Amino acid sequence: MSLFFAAGSATTEMSPTEVRSNLFQALDKLGKRQKVLAVPPDFTRMHSQSGVLTELAWEYYGENLVDVLPALGTHKPMTDKEIATMYGATPSSLFRTHDWRNDVVTLGEVPGEFMYEVSEGKLDYTWPAQVNKLVRDGGHDLILSIGQVVPHEVVGMANYNKNIFIGTGGSVGIHRSHFLGAVYGMERMMGRADTPVRRVLNYASEHFAKNMPIVYVQTVVAKNDAGNLVIRGLYVGDDAECFELAAALSLKVNFKMMDREIKKAVVFLDPHEFKSTWLGNKSVYRTRMALADNAELIVLAPGVHEFGEDAAIDVLIRKYGYCGTPRTLAAVKEDPQLAGNLSAAAHLIHGSSEGRFTIRYCPGHLTRKEIEDVHFEYGDLAAITAKYNPATLSDGWNTVAGEEIFYISNPGLGLWAYQGRFQN
Repeated sequence: MSLFFAAGSATTEMSPTEVRSNLFQALDKLGKRQKVLAVPPDFTRMHSQSGVLTELAWEYYGENLVDVLPALGTHKPMTDKEIATMYGATPSSLFRTHDWRNDVVTLGEVPGEFMYEVSEGKLDYTWPAQVNKLVRDGGHDLILSIGQVVPHEVVGMANYNKNIFIGTGGSVGIHRSHFLGAVYGMERMMGRADTPVRRVLNYASEHFAKNMPIVYVQTVVAKNDAGNLVIRGLYVGDDAECFELAAALSLKVNFKMMDREIKKAVVFLDPHEFKSTWLGNKSVYRTRMALADNAELIVLAPGVHEFGEDAAIDVLIRKYGYCGTPRTLAAVKEDPQLAGNLSAAAHLIHGSSEGRFTIRYCPGHLTRKEIEDVHFEYGDLAAITAKYNPATLSDGWNTVAGEEIFYISNPGLGLWAYQGRFQN
């Protein structure tokens, strides 16, 4: 097991030339490869800089890079425009679409006894380690798993083997892992590299994927003082070490520990990135530990036009709404359809304030009734944007007409927590 490259700090800003040189230095250590599969994130992770790294991998391997499989998870397939925007000159003919409901194989099962242990007795089902069949059966001599390590609501810190087992995973594995995170408690997991979900994924890696030629390319990305996204760290390896190093740096640059709570937060969802509450609720997940009791979270969502990106999940979100943990868990017991889509149940729990603070969604393409039917408060996008204009706000504390607010331009880039609510 090896670490092929590791560099980064809270002040590092890797130039394009340095990124290219650093990646190529790592790939040189792997030796010649004849049939390479790249597994980068999809367009919902545009800011990860993984598109650039994928294009560089194609530059390095040329015709030996034969497949690119974006780790869609439950997300919609990428459009040709999104592929061109994110991956640059990488040939569109190399891209394959992951079908999480039909296009998977099972490598093995994590036993129920292990699940019971890591969930502290909350769950005892087995967990199938599922991947896209191309990952197992494609005959590749290198699988480059590319992605950003950043605080995450389901697994604690995103990426590493999550990119494989969830990003190219199947419905049962995705559902059961999401539900594990939800019942264990999102606020107990976010910002932590060692969580129950990660332990399940690590069990799968150690027991079922050791013979697969997976090498992880991990970025840590943050905004610099000028407000531009920069790569703070790059870590390449074939085991957990590269992830652990990236996670440690991500905590320094992506986790904002606050000395006081937020009473009113305004979060902007870039319409090119956030088109559903399935994704847009990062505004809820990533701020909830910083919000005071009875606070108001205002979500400016000009691109949001649906709840779930998957049609079946969209129906379930509309049926139950973000109704809190007790009601959701009861519905899982009552409704076989929801029980068969546990990631939807997990999402409903994650997206609820549990009655502690107000979530006011200001969507570009959903009606007041649609928003209120899922238990959010509705806000008129034009009117509220006129008052809290993203073009004039800066990330962090702002004063608008004598009112103090906390502004976040992209909730996917970090995690915010009041120190009194974050328990190590």
